[in-house]
Amino acid sequence: MRWFCLFFVFLLLIVGIVHAGTDIRITEFCPDPYLYDDMDEYLVLSGEGSLDGITVSDGRGGFRFPPGTPIRGTVTIARSGPAFARSHGKLPDFEWLDYSPGVPDVINGDPLRLANSGDELLLYEGSELIQRVAWPDDVKPREGQVHYFENGVWDPRPLMIGQSRFTSTIFHNVTVTTFVSPDCSSEMFTYAVDHASDEILLNVYEFSSPTMTDSLIAARERGVDVSVLLEGGPVGGISPQGKSAIWKMNAGGIPVLQMASGKDVHPPYRYDHAKYVVIDHRAVLLTSENFKYSGFPPAGFNSNRGWGVYLEDPALAGYFSNVYRTDSLGPSVIASHGSLGDPEPVPSGKHAVEFAPAHFSGATVRPVISPDTSSQIIDLIGSAQTSIEIEQAYITNETPLTLNPYLTTAINASRRGVHVRVLLDSFWYNTEDEKDNDEMAALITRIGTIEQIPLEGRCVDLAATNLEKIHNKGVIVDGQRVLVSSINWNSNSPNFNREAGVIIDHPGVARYFLMVFEDDWKGTVAFPEQKPDYTKIIIVSVVILLLLIIYYRRHIR
Repeated sequence: MRWFCLFFVFLLLIVGIVHAGTDIRITEFCPDPYLYDDMDEYLVLSGEGSLDGITVSDGRGGFRFPPGTPIRGTVTIARSGPAFARSHGKLPDFEWLDYSPGVPDVINGDPLRLANSGDELLLYEGSELIQRVAWPDDVKPREGQVHYFENGVWDPRPLMIGQSRFTSTIFHNVTVTTFVSPDCSSEMFTYAVDHASDEILLNVYEFSSPTMTDSLIAARERGVDVSVLLEGGPVGGISPQGKSAIWKMNAGGIPVLQMASGKDVHPPYRYDHAKYVVIDHRAVLLTSENFKYSGFPPAGFNSNRGWGVYLEDPALAGYFSNVYRTDSLGPSVIASHGSLGDPEPVPSGKHAVEFAPAHFSGATVRPVISPDTSSQIIDLIGSAQTSIEIEQAYITNETPLTLNPYLTTAINASRRGVHVRVLLDSFWYNTEDEKDNDEMAALITRIGTIEQIPLEGRCVDLAATNLEKIHNKGVIVDGQRVLVSSINWNSNSPNFNREAGVIIDHPGVARYFLMVFEDDWKGTVAFPEQKPDYTKIIIVSVVILLLLIIYYRRHIR
């Protein structure tokens, strides 16, 4: 009996192994890529075991695999191997049309051809259908989007061709130096660059500051390896002052790269909007501000309100170095040369320094990389127990009937008793239209008043605070956790831009930024909700009535 039981257990193990070997699934596909005629469309199978008996079809054509083909993790099958390599920088495991002798072929029936707007993929094991994924039923089609299956759902976030897939990571015992613009941002940038001895990796949306340019050139002259990555097509284009800074860096021996679109080249992100510097594999300077005088003014001069941190931890620096190298090596990245021209002029407005850098140790830090892990912002806001302070350049809603998801999470927190304050910019281009910051602040306050919840929205009084504008993208939760980032609260920034931020868990760091927030909150202006102007209505009504009387008298006679 004992031997029989052992044999039975052994048999069950064998059956389990065989069954596990046939647990193959489609976990990724792209039916509408960028190349002409969709030559780079592809799909990915995941599993362990053998692909014998596995067939992929679209209901019209399909393919199977050569006998004995194993799968250990993933197998990528593309329509054309060379076309796939153009888009992804590597060859697939198989191709279903014979375009390259260097890529193995599957065994074709009628060739697979994935329609862009609506189609299906069917996975068979023998004659049994084991998976079906269809669009637009299961996923919504979009040019350039990679559809992928993770944690039991399709497309947990939009993923475009060429985008990275960084995961959430925690770093402990990080040393943090906090700073803000305009008070002490230039001081911290100069400190970081002046203390570099080996390598500087800089990624920013816009760069035009002559002071920062000179600091980088000085670092290069003392033997530091400096590399700069910029957005190649910011809104309005690269400014003449930006081109001048690029030209000067090139002349000083610093290679400048830009992420830009071109013929048959699609950047993986709508904008490279991140703002960070990695120093010597040991530290990261990260901020909400661009590297120009509006974000990093000379000491004593006015500029935007922005938040920044200098983070000292080799593992964290390694994380951001990996982000930088991933982005700078993409096929849409080219050399940028700029042009000779006048440098950016020094600001004219003065600003009395209120806040100096502050140093803290023992912080816990989570990088927030958009679009990869920007969902952590919702998790942060949703975790609030007592208070949320939000300071943003602007907040836009997803649709006229759908609130911004970050704002929605904050309002829901307020409904359970969390005190929520939202501070927005009031620069003219953020208040001139009918649906921007002043209306948003009024809407937030109105929700708080109607529902009788601790929720209030305000716009900053720029004259009272002596700030150029609020360009910040920051959150403080429970006086304990802080988001410092480049991520604007719209639909594009967290979903389609390359952005960078950090969530810092440390009460001292939170107190620092809360002190700055309170100072800005004191200088606020209410934008009451627009009410009907009854005087104008009466005047218009009287004019219309008089015209009708005149018309009536003339035509009755």
